[in-house]
Parts: sequence; structure tokens; C-alpha cells
Amino acid sequence: MNYATVYKNIEQYPDSVVIQEILMGNRELFEILIRRYNPDLYKTGRGYGYNHQDTEDLMQEAFISIFQSLSKFENRSSFKTWMIRIMLNLCYHKSQKLSYRNKPTIEISVNENSGSMFLTTNHSDPDRSIVNKELRNVIEAALKNLPEDYRMTFTLRELTGLSVADTAELLNITASNVKVRLNRAKMMLRNEIEKIYSPEDIYEFNLIYCDKIVNNVMKKIL
Repeated sequence: MNYATVYKNIEQYPDSVVIQEILMGNRELFEILIRRYNPDLYKTGRGYGYNHQDTEDLMQEAFISIFQSLSKFENRSSFKTWMIRIMLNLCYHKSQKLSYRNKPTIEISVNENSGSMFLTTNHSDPDRSIVNKELRNVIEAALKNLPEDYRMTFTLRELTGLSVADTAELLNITASNVKVRLNRAKMMLRNEIEKIYSPEDIYEFNLIYCDKIVNNVMKKIL
């Protein structure tokens, strides 16, 4: 059941209102937060170096943890930043356990049957498969060997849209370092990516995947 659809326009309800309602017992409204932040957690997991399936597993774990810790959110940072911090912590712990940290795997999945993880609305449908294949190859080549520090800075700033201050807080570095890392990351990626695609084209979380995460998480918390 799609509980969030009882609202004609969920965007009019800020996070604070939704959180308050959930804490008052309306658990079904957690779906709003899942759908609102699915893309950001997905980009975070992929930017950390995990493949699609591992990222989905981490997202599900993150959302359950977020739900269980919702009463502890103190508005010291934005809710989005708080959620991404939880996702990053899970990514880190998994990387330590499975030794992913030293061997990041950027696996770009473009499957015609399951739906693309990219949005290529700037291209016509006949060219879609060609563009997706090109984009996959470009990103794999560019990001696979990008140092983690630069890859994560690029992901948090450009793909999830966090501010310099929030990115610095999450990565435990200064704002100046964020700017330096971002500039260097862009220099590394510019020839392969930025001359063709905007940051928004990368790591888009398709609605087919969004529904899967929503259903799995809501089953566990309701």
C-alpha cells in the first residue's frame, strides 16, 4: 500500500512535520522520507564504491536505522545530512569488514529489462541504449581509479547536493579542503564526464528501485 499518496503533494510537507507525525505514531508516513531521500542515499553508496545490489542492501539497513533513531535527530544539521551520515557509517563499516575500501568497485548497471539507473532525458529514445552504454563506459573508466577522498567529495557535493559546510562535517575536513578536493576531482573527471554529462545524469535512482526499497523497509517497520 502506498500510504504517502494520501497526500496530494508530499513536497508541501517539510521534513520536520513528517518526522513529528511519525514520532506521534503515524509510522506509515516514513514512506515520504524514503521516497524523498532514496536518490541521495543511493548516490552516496555508489560514490563510496559499492555496486548496485550492495548499495540497495545498505540503503535498506540505513533507512531502518534512521527510523529507529528518528527521535534522536536534534536538528543540529539538516535532516538530509544526518541521514547521509548514517549511510556513510554503514558504508564504512561494511568496507572494513569486506575490505572494499582499498579496492573500490564502480559497477555501472544498464539493463533494458530492469530499467536504467540513469536519466537520459536529453536524448531521444532510439539513441537511449547507445548513450547509456557510452555513459557507463565513461563513468567506469573515470571513477574506478579516482581516489576515495576525491570520489566521496564529488559525490556529496555534486551528486547529492550537500553544502560545503555539510560535506566538510561528514568527511571531517575543513571547508577549504572540500573546495580543493572538489576542484581536483572535477579536473580528473572533466575530460571524461563533464564535457558530456551534467552531475544530475549520474547515479540517478530509478523509480523501479525506489518502490523496492520503500516496500522492503515499510514491511519491517509497520
